[in-house]
Amino acid sequence: MTEAPAHLRWRLSVPPEGEEALEGWLLEAGASAMYRDADPPHAYYAYFPPGLEGPDPRGLAAFPGVALLEAEAFADEDWLAKSREGFGAIEVGKGFHIQPLWEAGPAPAGRTPIVVNPGLAFGTGGHETTRLCMELLERLAERGELRGPVLDIGAGTGILALTAFLLGARDITAFDNDPDCGPAMTEFIALNAGSLDGHTPFQHFVGLLDHPKVKGPYALLLANILLETIQELLPAMADLTEPGQRLIASGILGEREDEAFVSLAAHGFKPLEVLREGAWIAILAERA
Repeated sequence: MTEAPAHLRWRLSVPPEGEEALEGWLLEAGASAMYRDADPPHAYYAYFPPGLEGPDPRGLAAFPGVALLEAEAFADEDWLAKSREGFGAIEVGKGFHIQPLWEAGPAPAGRTPIVVNPGLAFGTGGHETTRLCMELLERLAERGELRGPVLDIGAGTGILALTAFLLGARDITAFDNDPDCGPAMTEFIALNAGSLDGHTPFQHFVGLLDHPKVKGPYALLLANILLETIQELLPAMADLTEPGQRLIASGILGEREDEAFVSLAAHGFKPLEVLREGAWIAILAERA
């Protein structure tokens, strides 16, 4: 009997300021999932699919402060158990309780549960930038400023689109260019059916910003992606908004805040508010 090929998991020590560059390298090397443990010492994990040996660890020398702590191979039957390690329920903002599907159950009083399946796609609440965007959405809702239509750019699982819906926004569209995100968003909606009362929270597709389903103007754009990608898309995002409409931008390291402000201003977006967690920031901006 032929033995099934093994998955590979790396456990790394990664300083927050080095995470963005490392993620790009890991993705190019074929990593299928990455996340940081929410609890100290905040270990960073990268998964590689069967049949892939993984990159040469010596390549990590290009990333200051990054160290490979453990490389572990495991069989298909261990995949679920390994993906669950280090991922527990997280409270976000004033009103949300993110919980992995194996811990699904009643949320603490006053909090709305959001059920996630870690490992399907990016956007499970385990990263600071996702939580920061959710908190900014809460603030907009509290001020009565969360209006539709909404476009979630690089949506991953669609967690920000779902958050916007649960906070009262309607006419929401989410998309990602990763083909895996299509089924991940479909499953994510199904996982959260208990909070949706039969409603479909958002429409979604796999594609790019020039897709025919992108039809502005939008009252709110959500862009929790890398700063370089935001900078590339800002001209198109400006075309999709009108004066007074908003953009929540994240995936931005705090040390690049000034650069982000300049890029936003150059395309007609005036920064209004900045939230910080760890090394990361999220910016709420308004189309001038």
